[in-house]
Amino acid sequence: MIEKVVLDYLSNELNVPVVLELEDNLPDEFVVIEKTGSSVFNHIHSATFALQSYSNSLYGAAKLNEEVKSKMNSLIELGSIFKSNLNSDYNFTDTSTKKYRYQAVYDVYY
Repeated sequence: MIEKVVLDYLSNELNVPVVLELEDNLPDEFVVIEKTGSSVFNHIHSATFALQSYSNSLYGAAKLNEEVKSKMNSLIELGSIFKSNLNSDYNFTDTSTKKYRYQAVYDVYY
């Protein structure tokens, strides 16, 4: 399952918790991974991921977002991944919880 591959990779590469859903008792900084879609064309699988970097400041969220992008760009180091492409990234502060976050959207081919 591609979600597990990305989760395991980022968990090993980042110094913050990486989760698939919001959990209780998370620290100030963490990353949430969400697969937003997938497809198959000519036996090549692709998935789109939204990676949300949370922090207690806007600067912290932006900095963590840059770390996430750096690691996602290196995802091709895994033998099962042959392309990891940044689609977009932007300030995505959660107004309902008042938590700072950035979101990076990636297309991953495997």
